[in-house]
Amino acid sequence: MAPQGAGRLGAAAITVASIGLIVTWSSGFVGAELAARAGGEPITVLAWRFVVLAGILVAAMLVLRRRWPGRASWLRQGTVAVLNQAAYLLLIFEGVRAGVDGGTAALIAALQPMLVATIAGRFLGERANGWMWLGMAVGLGGVALVVSGALGGTGAPLWAYALPLAAVACLGTGTVLQRRWHMHDDLLQTLTMHSIVAGAVFMAVALLRGHAAPPTTGDVWFAVLWLVVLSSLGGYVLYVTVTRSHGATFVSTMLYLTPPTTMLWVWLVFGVPVTPLGIVGLVVAAAGVAIVLSAQRRGRR
Repeated sequence: MAPQGAGRLGAAAITVASIGLIVTWSSGFVGAELAARAGGEPITVLAWRFVVLAGILVAAMLVLRRRWPGRASWLRQGTVAVLNQAAYLLLIFEGVRAGVDGGTAALIAALQPMLVATIAGRFLGERANGWMWLGMAVGLGGVALVVSGALGGTGAPLWAYALPLAAVACLGTGTVLQRRWHMHDDLLQTLTMHSIVAGAVFMAVALLRGHAAPPTTGDVWFAVLWLVVLSSLGGYVLYVTVTRSHGATFVSTMLYLTPPTTMLWVWLVFGVPVTPLGIVGLVVAAAGVAIVLSAQRRGRR
């Protein structure tokens, strides 16, 4: 895979990559549900997900005899890993543990494209025009429709809502830094560093909480492997690839389609019915993304 300085993906390639990103990124919520239904402790699942992932990637580095990055790469890529992986996932999980329901957490997470567009306009020159802001607002409305049935009703303390908000800030900042810093590590080097750093953070937290022991049931390990293969080797690989090719605002906007796609995943895997309001939300979110992408194409021209 091309390094940071490589050119943009072609139209067909970016379409395939974007669809794959939406499908595989959404699979992470299914993996979390699989782990929960199997009785897996969240921090244990997160820790071993990244330990297994790091093991696979380190083995690939050794077999392929790839060059190990220098100190500067570790510092920058490690910072991005802490923001995009460790802090983002931990804060989302902690928010849910503190009483924030999943629908509200998903809606808060959907604020990320607007945050990224604001930051990217200032630091990356990826300025959003009026049509793009309209599209992001429409996309947010679509997400609100999809998750509306799961909003509220848990009585979470006010401070708990700051946790998913902080998670969004971390992922948005990490995405912009990943684009801003001209890091020339290739994709395998990048993912190896990210997985090692994130795995170390999660395992340290698991040790502090007394949940570092490996899972003991096949169902929990199935959830771990689901997350490794689909969410990390699929979703995060495509997230980095699309960010490098088409920018922070573009990749963040695509994530508006994550809650509707998760709705379809849950229907396929767990048989949870898809509601008419959910279908409307899917259509509205897709319309918002289409408006943003159309405005970006016109702006490039």
